Amino acid sequence: MVKLGILARMEAKPGRENEVASFLEGALPLVQAEPGTVTWYAIRIGPSEFGIFDTFEDDAGRQAHLSGKVAEALMANASELFARPPDIGPVDVLASK
Repeated sequence: MVKLGILARMEAKPGRENEVASFLEGALPLVQAEPGTVTWYAIRIGPSEFGIFDTFEDDAGRQAHLSGKVAEALMANASELFARPPDIGPVDVLASK
């Protein structure tokens, strides 16, 4: 059962919304290679607001994801794509189906 997660929210710079969407869609193969990441969702919250929600069975999986290729690529492109640094934080999963 998943117990832990990460919620990341990011605001695209004006005119960069399609690039952010493509970046997030392109990250899927990187996440699929992470055995400790149980679920991963790249979402569009509004016209320029995006997010990532992922879940893990333990903290080792969560930490591996935070130091993995997606996080590295996200931070490497942050100043180019986002209006401000992504807001990334751990969450506890209380219930899931």
